Amino acid sequence: MSVQLTPVITRRDLRRFIFLPERLHRDHAKWMPPLYMDEWRYYDPKKNRAFGYSDTLLLLAWRDGRPVGRAMGIINRRHNEMLKERTARFAGLEATDDGEVVHALLAQIETWARERGMTKVVGPFGFNDQDPEGFLVDGFEHEPTIVTYYNFPYLLPLLEREGYGKEVDYVVYRIPVPAEVPEVYRRVAARLAARGHFRPLEFTAKRQLKPYIRPILGLMNETFVGIYGYSPLDAQEMEGLAKQYLPLLDPRFVKAVAAGDQVVGFVIGIPNLYEGIVKARGRLLPFGFVHILRAMKRSKQLDLLLGGIKEEYRGRGVDTLLGATMMRSAIEGGFEIMDSHHELETNTKIRAEMERQGGVIYKRYRIYQKAL
Repeated sequence: MSVQLTPVITRRDLRRFIFLPERLHRDHAKWMPPLYMDEWRYYDPKKNRAFGYSDTLLLLAWRDGRPVGRAMGIINRRHNEMLKERTARFAGLEATDDGEVVHALLAQIETWARERGMTKVVGPFGFNDQDPEGFLVDGFEHEPTIVTYYNFPYLLPLLEREGYGKEVDYVVYRIPVPAEVPEVYRRVAARLAARGHFRPLEFTAKRQLKPYIRPILGLMNETFVGIYGYSPLDAQEMEGLAKQYLPLLDPRFVKAVAAGDQVVGFVIGIPNLYEGIVKARGRLLPFGFVHILRAMKRSKQLDLLLGGIKEEYRGRGVDTLLGATMMRSAIEGGFEIMDSHHELETNTKIRAEMERQGGVIYKRYRIYQKAL
């Protein structure tokens, strides 16, 4: 039978949409499920404010009465208005190794986008760059980290067959944790402390961290403007992001720098959760959270998630101070490597710093594009 598409309308449809990847990837050795509690929240227009400023289309693909693929179309109107673009996105694309399935899903999203005046489709890309973005194109032998895709390699040629080409690549560095904080970091940190211009903010408990979450996210809003695909978050979205990640954060690996009473730089890391999420099968309840907590304690890999420095304070040693405090905590925590998370291939300054620390690229992700 030919491929048939149905929109996701009912809760039963949405359940199929959310859990289809689990069935498709059941024999995929390194695939990591999402945290399903977050998935239900993400696809709920009552809980995800991004639906309020975006047009969306959720599709299921069927063959012989069975779901064989899914995809989401997104038009982020707020982002398009800010950048004067007419760009649509596809996200959450999953399919069997079947060109007809991929074609049907993408063709429908393209038609939907074209009818709404869009001139380009990019993806995979969610509402914002806090969502998974970019298909893995190199490094399939490595375990995925949280908020990243771990797609089948066969999706890449199927996308290209549909006329999609490279939009932008992200690189991920694996950075060795040294036995001690390098001397240059210690010297710069000591000099900054002696001058009293900057004050490192470190935390040992979530109650200490909680008052700084909003200032840190506000600084992210400010410093990420201009980064590919970033859309500023409003106050409620920042609150939602804080609620989503605060339970998973280890305060030891949230670092900030203050100038006076103002937060001017931050970096957030998290122990790698792969082992725990896989054992929990993406389900926190009833006992999945136990697997995740155990994995956080045993992990030897620290995953860096976010970081930023207020523009007028760049080049003044704030990055070195953040690096020194994070490195010290990683050493004390017994970590052996750090994962840099996505870095734009064009961000030569950050890449040079990663390489200065001994980092090597071990994964690459790609966002694809197609003109309509």
